[in-house]
This record gives sequence, C-alpha cells and structure tokens, in this order.
Amino acid sequence: MKALTANRLDDGEVVFWKTGQWVERLADAELFADDASGEAAEGRGKSQPNTVIDVYLIDLIESEGLWAPLSYRERIRALGPPNHPGHGKQAEGGAAIEALMHATGASRSTGRVNLIKRK
Repeated sequence: MKALTANRLDDGEVVFWKTGQWVERLADAELFADDASGEAAEGRGKSQPNTVIDVYLIDLIESEGLWAPLSYRERIRALGPPNHPGHGKQAEGGAAIEALMHATGASRSTGRVNLIKRK
C-alpha cells in the first residue's frame, strides 16, 4: 500500500492526501493499492501549487492492524517533529503511536547513533 504526502506551505506541517484534499493525520489518509492510482493522485496533488510542496508517494506496511510508513524517516514525519507542541497528533491515541514507532520493515531503525568526533 501507498499514501501520498506533502508539506503544507502555510505552516510546514506534514499532510496526507484524502479524496482530493489534504488531511493532517496519516490515519485519515487515502491508501493506494497500485501504482497507477497513487500516481494519478500524485498528479492531482501536485496541481495545487499554492497549497503544498514536495508531493510524493510513500510505501506503507501493516503493523498491529494499522498502516505505518515503511521508512523510518517517514514514521518520524508522520508522528510530527519532537519539538512540535502537537507531537504525536498524527496518530489515533497510544495504540497507533505504538504501531508507528514499532513497525517492522526494511528500513527499521536499529536504535544506534553513530557519533563523529571532531578534532
């Protein structure tokens, strides 16, 4: 499955496509089972130049009965930035946040951070 995402121009918030309009929560997004329907929606989303930027499709996986982005980066985007006052607003309560944070997939985070020492 795929979902269409973008950044809203007026506040930079991550938004998702749902039947011709942009919504703020991944849980409310329209899901596309095939590339053709996703690409058609992508074309419609890109035709709204004064509303959003960076329109693109993301791959989703099912985790605990909910859909979550396959990419770790997209999971972070869906949850919202950690310094945002509405952190986690994309999710439907605790269970959906857990599903987004613990979804397994090819790009799942290992939880390790490599630090680079400066000389």
